[in-house]
Amino acid sequence: MSAQGPAAGAQEPAARRSGFFDRYSALFISLAAALWAADAYFRPALAKQLSASQIVLVEDLLISLCFLPVGLRVARELRTAPWRSWLALAVIAVGPQAFATVLFTRSIGYAFTVPAAQSSGVLSEVYLLYLLQPIFGATLAWIFLHERRRASFWPLAALALAGTALIVFATNPAAPRAQLTAAAFVIGAVILWAAGTVLGRVALAGVSFTATSAMRFVLALPVLLVLMLTDPQAGGFAKYSISQLPSFLGIALIPGLIAMVLYYRALSSTRASVSSFAELGYPVALFLVFSLPQPVGYGYHLQPIEVVGAVLVVISVTTLNFLMRRDVVTGPQPRELRLAHEPTKG
Repeated sequence: MSAQGPAAGAQEPAARRSGFFDRYSALFISLAAALWAADAYFRPALAKQLSASQIVLVEDLLISLCFLPVGLRVARELRTAPWRSWLALAVIAVGPQAFATVLFTRSIGYAFTVPAAQSSGVLSEVYLLYLLQPIFGATLAWIFLHERRRASFWPLAALALAGTALIVFATNPAAPRAQLTAAAFVIGAVILWAAGTVLGRVALAGVSFTATSAMRFVLALPVLLVLMLTDPQAGGFAKYSISQLPSFLGIALIPGLIAMVLYYRALSSTRASVSSFAELGYPVALFLVFSLPQPVGYGYHLQPIEVVGAVLVVISVTTLNFLMRRDVVTGPQPRELRLAHEPTKG
């Protein structure tokens, strides 16, 4: 159906923008995942001063405050949201946002508090175990979203896993022997994040990506407050200081607000199975952060095999993005994408 007059002209730029994101949605998910790696510049310093629950509570609060300008529009939209979207949003807030982020922060904190000889092993283990996320994500998408993958999907998925494995094993082939405690934390976080990808698709079937992003953080606030108050390592609010504000703002704005809004915008046009592998942009970007010279990065030596691994991941994710037009993964589509609810005009 074609529209006429000024109204149609006003809608064209939005349509073009939507089409651009739709065509390259898997790449935008990889970009969002790469932004998560900026976390490595801020969270380790906080992990030396605060407990995981204290860090994630303030991080979540700052991100929630950023959604105040669109709060009324999101509230109007949520009043008519289907119960499935509400349920998905609630589970995302409690699991992938609250518990998973606390678990991951605890694993990072553990890596930076053990003796230096063990630290690299724990960090490598975090890399290694993140490789399980696409496996969990694709499995959950098959069970709950009824996504079916064509034969061309699996070689590219294997290429992405192989590339990331080259990065992981290049510096520490003994990574699986790292501490079991950190491994348990990361596995728990990875499973919850994989579920979050699937639940994000469910939520986006009934509400906009703006509402999905906002409610992920807002609904998690009471859960995180309870976790912090019941955490024996937290000690309440006494350990907070104004000097921690720059690190908190860095976490909240880059890997938090910007990355998650971009992620849910792109997820609206991407199958969960494809998204799970596109999110391997996170360990690739994280490896770059650790490899870049100080003070930009951590100054770890960059080996040629790591570069090869990064190239393999980029090639596989880029190819998956373009093969989406040929339905490399099939399944139900979400409803039409909306920035936020607009009242019906009579």
